[in-house]
Amino acid sequence: MQSTTIEVPTLRRYLVPFEPKRIPHLFADVLILGAGIAGTRAALAVDPSLRTVLVTKDHASQSNSSWAQGGIAGVLDPVDEFANHVQDTMQAGKGMCQQDVVELVVREAPERIRELINFGTEFDQIGGEIALTLEGGHSHPRVAHALGDATGKEVMRAMHERVHAAENIDVWQETFTIDLLTRNGECMGALVWNKYHGRTFVWAKQTILCTGGAGALYRETTNPQIATADGHALAFRAGCEVRDMEFMQFHPTVLYIAGSSRHLITEAVRGEGAHLVDGNGYRFMGDYSEQGELAPRDVVSQAITQQMARTSHPCVYLDLSPIEPEKIRRRFPHIGKVCAEFGLDITRDRVPVRPGAHYMIGGVTTDTDGRTSVPGLWAAGEVTSTGLHGANRLASNSLLEGVVFGLRCGQNASAAALEQPDNFCAPPITSAPGLPHNSDEALDLTDIRNSLRSLMWRNVGISRVEHELVAARQQMDFWANYVCRRDLNNPAGWELQNMMLISRVMASAALARTESRGVHLRSDFPQTLAESATHITVAASDAG
Repeated sequence: MQSTTIEVPTLRRYLVPFEPKRIPHLFADVLILGAGIAGTRAALAVDPSLRTVLVTKDHASQSNSSWAQGGIAGVLDPVDEFANHVQDTMQAGKGMCQQDVVELVVREAPERIRELINFGTEFDQIGGEIALTLEGGHSHPRVAHALGDATGKEVMRAMHERVHAAENIDVWQETFTIDLLTRNGECMGALVWNKYHGRTFVWAKQTILCTGGAGALYRETTNPQIATADGHALAFRAGCEVRDMEFMQFHPTVLYIAGSSRHLITEAVRGEGAHLVDGNGYRFMGDYSEQGELAPRDVVSQAITQQMARTSHPCVYLDLSPIEPEKIRRRFPHIGKVCAEFGLDITRDRVPVRPGAHYMIGGVTTDTDGRTSVPGLWAAGEVTSTGLHGANRLASNSLLEGVVFGLRCGQNASAAALEQPDNFCAPPITSAPGLPHNSDEALDLTDIRNSLRSLMWRNVGISRVEHELVAARQQMDFWANYVCRRDLNNPAGWELQNMMLISRVMASAALARTESRGVHLRSDFPQTLAESATHITVAASDAG
């Protein structure tokens, strides 16, 4: 598939100044950044003879993977076929999926799911067989789930137990990855920080990037607040190719209650029979798609947004009354508990919902082996653009992508590391100087972060138009000129600088795609153009 390249300046190569002689150095064979499903699967695939360091900026249990509710998709039913799953994925992706990647992932799905069972994952069962549910965009029930509506939590429990039991894997929790270390264009490891040791150079023969998504760039999101696009940003600063950054998927149904965090209401609720109604009680999805509530996520999110505008109402509602109350309690215990905290009984009350930023489709470009454009750097999971999702991710294909490419990255990075001698690198590299400050006045990081997230929601959200995207870029450039040119000294500051960089990349990519496709809706260019089914690649104009 062809691509068009645009450039965005990073404003700096490294976020912090450093002097190699004054920072501790640690050596690993394989360094893995991120402890979600992709990172843990990669770690478990590394040869046991190799020292592996797994870094996560929060506790290992905190990741988008752990928050995943719906499940993992795979052809497990004899009446289903690989061709059906491939076709559903391709149709959802609106002409942007890479067919060989889709075929690869779909065909590996059953084996990867069985592997998760072997790791100890307990999927829900009916009659001794894995229970399968239907979700939007799928032609057959093929989504395996666990704990009713807490699949990610159960999958990650089993995988983390394996990781912590592995003698060759060191897990560094509450450790922030500041930047990738490169020399002559090759990745040599990363500069990390934690409150116990301060800054540390972690030199690695091979590095795997699995840092997750970017949902926290938006005011309304299903993601934990740690999803600040750190991996996208540090890869971009290191000169890594990223693409499809205009494609942020918005989940249609996010609990919308004043005072509540924006809890995801899994698509499986609609798969089991729930209806969407507007503020007047009207079931509206039939007006937008023949598939009704089970249309792909981009269609449902855009329909909800339009219906909210038509009715001048701040949300729509999920009506679960078509589902038997006992089935609701059994199938959706987590959602029922969250709603009960706000006085809602999901067996009888309508649940207020609206869309929220959910899954970052764009990211670091990889091949089918998980290799990036920077030698020595591999990537898997939500931080990547593999070609699987196209312009709109099919429900429950994300955990699947994480285990498929996490395994591949772990195997391939391991094989490469085994061929390298232990004296693979001479650590001293050029010092990174600090930046001059024009003012010693402290920045209100929280205020800038909230302002950025609100701007992204208004101007780079579900519906986009040129003058709002231009205004967003101008405002972001203004903020970045003083935020990103400062030497900040804590994770909150580094997160903000990463968010600022990737927001500028996303807005620039959205400006460049002058059509509507999948999750990217341009109200000034509403048509989908056959000749525009190409990638938009973003390069750092000042990468070092």
